Amino acid sequence: MTASQMLTVTEVPESLRQRSADRSGFAEEYTFDSHWIRTPDGIQHYVDEGSGPILLMVHGNPTWSFAWRHLIRDLSKNYRVIAIDHLGCGFSEKPADAEYTLDRHIHRLTELVCTLNLQDVTLFAHDWGGAIGMGCAGRHAERFSRFVLMNTAAFRSTRIPLRIAVCRIPGLGAFGMQGLNLFSIAALYMAVERPLSAVAKAGLLAPFNSWSNRVAVKEFVHDIPMKPGHRSYQTLVQVEESLALHSDKPMQLIWGMKDWCFSPEFLREFEQRCPHAAVHEITEAGHYVFEDAHQEVIEVSRSFMNNHAASGESADSSPVERAGR
Repeated sequence: MTASQMLTVTEVPESLRQRSADRSGFAEEYTFDSHWIRTPDGIQHYVDEGSGPILLMVHGNPTWSFAWRHLIRDLSKNYRVIAIDHLGCGFSEKPADAEYTLDRHIHRLTELVCTLNLQDVTLFAHDWGGAIGMGCAGRHAERFSRFVLMNTAAFRSTRIPLRIAVCRIPGLGAFGMQGLNLFSIAALYMAVERPLSAVAKAGLLAPFNSWSNRVAVKEFVHDIPMKPGHRSYQTLVQVEESLALHSDKPMQLIWGMKDWCFSPEFLREFEQRCPHAAVHEITEAGHYVFEDAHQEVIEVSRSFMNNHAASGESADSSPVERAGR
């Protein structure tokens, strides 16, 4: 069903190869080989490390596969870890005229999953990765067996923080996000509870270094569907409705409780919609929970997967875990 194809290194445009090779300031923490897939919308970059059961990691905005680096490095010792860069993000192409909508992001992730013929997938998702990843899982439920979700959503919500809403003001928001890179820069300080290292800052900002390279950052913000007439509203409804397809599958929710964006209210809604899910609250972590508490995220993820190791195993029926930091 896929029109995509995997590319060899020689088939990748020189500009993309050079971009992925230039890891100035963060090379010691992002040591992974680059892989590419050609989709109908453009060439996407992804990481494919290790071997074994498949973990698919899907990032949000304004991040890229670099955000998963600690998990990739550790979990790839026992698993095959695949981390995508959405179109417009990371080392993927950033075409100005592409459709940066929820439906197209889901479609492109689905192209990767089907082209690689991934089975028994454990989805790791954060921020926009929740809606995109669960959207893909909704369209191919038979390929997904477990879920590790953190500070995200896969359902409609009327909650939007003022500092996000301001970014949606016509003209002003685009100038700030795409022209001055304020959204990505602000996230380095507002999305964490512990100061980021210079390496982390360099890596998170590296792919978004020009107006043209920040098109997806802007489009993600404008793609938040608040009303039925929005271009992505019906797609999000479909994602929301598809959650029921996974009611018997193991799910782990890991939450930075000081997140002002995907706040604890989103966690509570996930608990209502997915009452079987295990919950791990990290009290002193913010939105970038993978930065504030990456070791704890790794430990909880490993424990969850060890407890639900059998293919097709249903979620544990014991009381919901509530561990604080």
